[in-house]
Amino acid sequence: MRNISRRKTRALLVIIALGFSLAILVSIPAGVLANQQAASRITNNLGNTITQTEQALNQTLNQITCSIASGFGGFGFNGGSGSGTTRTGGFGGSGSSGSGGYGGFGGYGGFGGGSVAGQFGAGAFGGGQSNPMNETLYRDINTSISGVAAVEPTLQVSEGTNQTVSFYGRSFTRMVPQYIIEGVPLTSDLVNNYPILPTDIVSGNNLQAGESGDVLLSENNSAYFGVSVGSTVSILGTNFNVVGIYSPTGVEDTEMLYMNLSDAQALTNNAGYITSLKVFAVTTGDVSSVSSAISALHPELTVSTNQNELSQLEANQPSSAVALTDAQNSLAATNSTAIEEIIVVVVATSLIVLFVMLYTVRERTKEIGTLKAIGFSNTSVMSQFMLEGVLLSAIAGVVGIAIGVLAAPTLTSLLQITTAISRAAGFRAGAAAISVAVSPELILIGLGVAILLGALGSLYPAWRAAKIKPAEAMKYE
Repeated sequence: MRNISRRKTRALLVIIALGFSLAILVSIPAGVLANQQAASRITNNLGNTITQTEQALNQTLNQITCSIASGFGGFGFNGGSGSGTTRTGGFGGSGSSGSGGYGGFGGYGGFGGGSVAGQFGAGAFGGGQSNPMNETLYRDINTSISGVAAVEPTLQVSEGTNQTVSFYGRSFTRMVPQYIIEGVPLTSDLVNNYPILPTDIVSGNNLQAGESGDVLLSENNSAYFGVSVGSTVSILGTNFNVVGIYSPTGVEDTEMLYMNLSDAQALTNNAGYITSLKVFAVTTGDVSSVSSAISALHPELTVSTNQNELSQLEANQPSSAVALTDAQNSLAATNSTAIEEIIVVVVATSLIVLFVMLYTVRERTKEIGTLKAIGFSNTSVMSQFMLEGVLLSAIAGVVGIAIGVLAAPTLTSLLQITTAISRAAGFRAGAAAISVAVSPELILIGLGVAILLGALGSLYPAWRAAKIKPAEAMKYE
C-alpha cells in the first residue's frame, strides 16, 4: 500500500483507467441479462396471450359485439345540458353539452354530462373507447331478431393519465389507463348463463346477480389501489366493497374492474347510456344471420364476431412467430457483440496491469537489489510485486463496480448492448425501457475478475523482479 501511495498521481490514473475497464466488464453482462429477460418475458407473454385469447374466443364463439361506428358519433341523441339524465332518441337537437360533457357530436346534438371526472368526454374517450349509445334505442335487437338468446349492454370508462413515450428517437403522447370501469348488468339470466364476468377468481367471490355497491378487481387493480378482498375502495369519490380479485386472461383486461351497470352509470353520471352491446346467439350457427340482421336493423353499428376475431388471431400467428424469430436473432447478435467486447476489455485490463507493473519493476530495480542483498528470497520479492498488482486491481475493481452500478444503462447503450426486443418491451409495457441493473452476483464476479486479472498481469513482472541479481541491480541507475 505504501508503494502504491508513493506515486499518487500515477496510481490514481491507473485506478481510473482500470476502473472504467472493469465498469464496462460488469455492465456488459448486466445488459445481456436484461435483454435475455426481456426476450423471455415477451415470448412468454405473447405465447400466453395468444393461448388465453384463443381459449376465451373459443368459449364465446356465439358472441357478437356491437358499438357505434366512428362516423355515427352522437347518433340517437337529442341535445341537452343536463347532468346525465336519459335523452330521447333521434338525430335532431342542437343543445350544448353540460359541464365536462362530451361535446356537440358533429352537429347531431350534445351528450350532456355533469362535472364528474371520468364521464364521457373526460376519462372515457381519452382511452379510445367507443362512442356512447342510448341504451333504449337498441332494445329491439332482443325482441325483433330471431336467433338472439340474450343481450348484454356494457358501459366502459377509462381513468388514466397522458404519458409521453420515446420509441426509436420519436416521442408519442398517449393515454395510459390506470384502471378501466366495466359496468355489466347483474341479472340472474346473464350472470348464470353467459360469460359476462371473469372466471379465474384468485381471492374472494365473483359478483352475484342483483349486487350493488360491490366491485370485482383484477390483480393489477388490487395492487394499484392497495386493497384486498373485504376492503373498501374509493372509485371516483364513491366507496365500493371489494368482493373478489381475479386473474386476467389477456392484456386487454389487466386494468379492468367490474361492477353493476347501474352503479357504473351513476358513478360516471351517464344514466341510460352504454358504450357497447354483447349479443349472444342461440347457437354458433346463428351468429352469421344474427350479425347480418343487426347490421340491417342498425346500420350505424359496427358489428364483429368472435369467430372473425379467432380467424384473425390464427392468421396473425405466423407474423408473430416471424417477429419473435427476428427478435431472437437480434438478441443472438447482441450477445456475440458482448462477448467480443468482454474479450477486448479483459485483454486491455491485463495489459494495463502488465505494463504498469513492468514499469514499476524497472523503476525499483535498485530497491529490489537492496532487498535481495539483505536476505529477501525470490519468493518474497515476487510475492511483494504480485500483492501490489492485486491490491491495485482490487481498488480499481471497487471503483469500477461503483461506476458500473451507477452508469450501467448508459454504458450498455453506448456499447450497443441493447436490442430492438428490449426497446419494444419497454414501449409495449407503457413504461420505461428494460432496466439494466448490476446484480450482487455480478458485483462479486467483477471483484473476483479484477483480483484475478491483477494477479495474472503482475505475474511476469514479479517473476522478472525475483530473477534480478543483487550485484546487477545495485549498479542500475
